[in-house]
Amino acid sequence: MTIGRILEARSFEIVTCEANATVSEAIGLLAKHRIGAIPVVESGSVVGIFSERDAIYKLSGMGQQALSLSLRDAMTSPAVTVSVDTGAIDALSLMTKRRIRHLPVMQGGKMVGFVSIGDIVKYRIDKVQSEAEAMRDYIQTA
Repeated sequence: MTIGRILEARSFEIVTCEANATVSEAIGLLAKHRIGAIPVVESGSVVGIFSERDAIYKLSGMGQQALSLSLRDAMTSPAVTVSVDTGAIDALSLMTKRRIRHLPVMQGGKMVGFVSIGDIVKYRIDKVQSEAEAMRDYIQTA
């Protein structure tokens, strides 16, 4: 199963933030939308990711001054991305290996989605449950 199939199964708005926005503005977006990370864009291209983790690191190191930093100076960059054709297990492996929880999904040089490790784990759990149910039905009718 591919990341593209996971995206097809849900409706969502991709919340993004410009690279020149402040950490304070980005934290406001994270809180408003109750999300853990946002892609950071510049001239329509994904240039990084800003996450709760980035906010904590900057606040810990700089205190309240970190809130006025631009995202360009606080984000994780470059963004690790996947394509719609990337397998779900491959994406999960990449996230585990890189210790990241969010991936922009790219197609033709444009971001078409944003997935979290939770999205992929939910997909895997649903698939395992569906396969187990199909196996039970098969056994009961055999």
